[in-house]
Amino acid sequence: MTDPQVELEHEFSLDIDYNPGRWLELPPRWDTEEWPDIGVWAGRCAELFWRSYERNPEQAGISFLAGTLRRFAEAFAPEPFDTRVLLRMWEPTSMPLQVFTMVKPTLGDREETLRFLVGAEDPDAVEPPVVETFRTEFGEGLRAFRYLRQDDAPEVVAALRYAWRDVEVGADVVLWTATDDTARVIRAAQDIEELAHQVSVAVWDLEAEDGASAEGMS
Repeated sequence: MTDPQVELEHEFSLDIDYNPGRWLELPPRWDTEEWPDIGVWAGRCAELFWRSYERNPEQAGISFLAGTLRRFAEAFAPEPFDTRVLLRMWEPTSMPLQVFTMVKPTLGDREETLRFLVGAEDPDAVEPPVVETFRTEFGEGLRAFRYLRQDDAPEVVAALRYAWRDVEVGADVVLWTATDDTARVIRAAQDIEELAHQVSVAVWDLEAEDGASAEGMS
């Protein structure tokens, strides 16, 4: 599977006003203060999630969900400062869907860059990607849906990407998911669309004497 690779700079961060009843954020790998161990995070979240459904499962139910969350965190927890990863959660026994968000400094022509970020001309796509515009408070962005194969594997991967440019702060944002379970992407499509409208960019002053601090929000 071909995913655009971009160089990130730690001058931006992302603010996402997501619904905690639908989304669970994976803890970043670089943050070791809040959770002493990924297993502790997974176990606590699994217990709270079951409670939110007002169900009292056997310990096996909590352990199953905790194991699922731990595997997702081990596979997808972000390392870059400018990347955040959320899981679209459904019932405690349903498989979540990972959704990534990344911010980078603007580079080059807007239309060309956004088409690159959503994979509009992806040569590995099984068929031409479906590319559409969508409205954001910063102007038009692009949305692309495509099917592709990864490393000659028989499974077809469904990939959904959004990208837009915030001219005021000089940043491009890309939000995406990819999985071989097309049904999960379709089930989450509307929520992903809504999530894209809840993302904003913070600009940080890296030269502040007391450490990096937010200069402004978009």
